Amino acid sequence: MENILKAAGLKKYYGKGDTMVKALDGVDLEIERGKFTAIIGTSGSGKSTLLNMLGGLDTPTEGSVKIGGTELAALNNEQATIFRRKQIGFIFQNYNLVPVLTVWENIVFPISLDGQKPDKKFIMKVAGMLGLEEKLDSLPNNLSGGQQQRVAIARALVNNPEILLLLADEPTGNLDSKTSDDVIGLLKMTSREFHQTIVMITHNPEIAQMADRIVRIEDGRIAT
Repeated sequence: MENILKAAGLKKYYGKGDTMVKALDGVDLEIERGKFTAIIGTSGSGKSTLLNMLGGLDTPTEGSVKIGGTELAALNNEQATIFRRKQIGFIFQNYNLVPVLTVWENIVFPISLDGQKPDKKFIMKVAGMLGLEEKLDSLPNNLSGGQQQRVAIARALVNNPEILLLLADEPTGNLDSKTSDDVIGLLKMTSREFHQTIVMITHNPEIAQMADRIVRIEDGRIAT
């Protein structure tokens, strides 16, 4: 199976001398296309830093990240922004919905940033899979936590990105356990439907068990 994402010799250091913090200390990681990978580790292990690097939200001190055939470090700021918007779907723990926009407007927001017309048929398919058809005219504050999480997932899916990155210490941390299981189940279903790769970070072993592969990170390094 082809690898969609590859990190090589990834390091992220903060400070100098005795005060230096090695958030990542030489990470090599390959992610298979179409698979659901969970990166698990305790607080401070480096997993959030790693996901920020994989998503191009931060630059490494050393090393490289490739998504498909694209080397992220070779992109300038504008190119990197466009690449992230089109190729990577981000799902955040706090949802990051715009409170004054309706569910529909929140979902199509990334498309509007590119000046594109939304594919209504595709968006309605996503909304249907996520059970949001009746909520498209609602504002976020009229939704439950689980429904807001579904809107965040739909927004991440609208550009049909190759990779979904769940950038949070606990991507379902604001939800109860049953809703958390439902959200992960929905992610797996949409991943299969749209042939996407999922990378999630978590400290919860039970959630990690739902992934195809578990990668453990400790003290900034992949544990073997």
